[in-house]
Amino acid sequence: MNEWTGLLRLTMEDRLGKTVPSNVYFQGAFKVMRPIYHDDSGQACYYILNPGGGYLDGDRYYMQIALEPDARLTLTTQSATKVYKTPKHHAYQENEIILKEGSYFEYLPDPLIVYRDGRYKQITKIRMNKKSTLIYSDIITSGWSPDGSQFSYDMIQLVTEVYVDDDLMVYDHIKLTPNNQQMNALGMMEGFTHIGSMIVVSEQADNEFIEKVYKKLNTNEKEVKIGVSSLPVSGFTLRILAMSSQKIEHALSECHNFISSEWYQTRPSFLRKY
Repeated sequence: MNEWTGLLRLTMEDRLGKTVPSNVYFQGAFKVMRPIYHDDSGQACYYILNPGGGYLDGDRYYMQIALEPDARLTLTTQSATKVYKTPKHHAYQENEIILKEGSYFEYLPDPLIVYRDGRYKQITKIRMNKKSTLIYSDIITSGWSPDGSQFSYDMIQLVTEVYVDDDLMVYDHIKLTPNNQQMNALGMMEGFTHIGSMIVVSEQADNEFIEKVYKKLNTNEKEVKIGVSSLPVSGFTLRILAMSSQKIEHALSECHNFISSEWYQTRPSFLRKY
């Protein structure tokens, strides 16, 4: 099928140390604001907009992001992505991300909220040069329901593939179906209500750095649980279980700040919109 509810294509390139768009195309219920430059580093930041207010039954979205050599981009959302009731067909989003040599890409969206009787599937394929850097995150939470239940949606499925120099190095598959799974069971939500993830791939993410990340994020707080795992390629993934999206946002921000400080001696710009 070639009909998309929303379509976004964005290509960024480096021009004398400043990252600028070489191609911006969008149509339907997918848009981006003009690029923002939070500091004098030349790194661009785009905010994705959904003028429709949320994903409905059968909605289909496609996003393609390409970074030319040495381009640097932060991509985030204007607000949470909301998926409403999907009685006939699940909402679907397909993402394609291409990172060429020396590029830096961080995807830091607001939470994905799926409401009662909602179904959502997302497939993300990232193809990157081994000398590029990737920071890719997501937060999943269930929306309000009349009976107050935490897991009233029908399905959330996120499939993420990361190819480094054409070799599949990361395959992450989250599928939550509350009607068929014991959500509080070991290996599932384990009594928590929100789940977050971050995938980091970079030649700078060696075992010594991953150990530092673990020590930095290690906490005895009962309302959050954080796991750090190394990858087959230089990099790591975080998995965070918590009782609120704010707890996950805080942990992801701590990791993001630590990466920026250790690798670039900088501090990320504040992206939250509330």
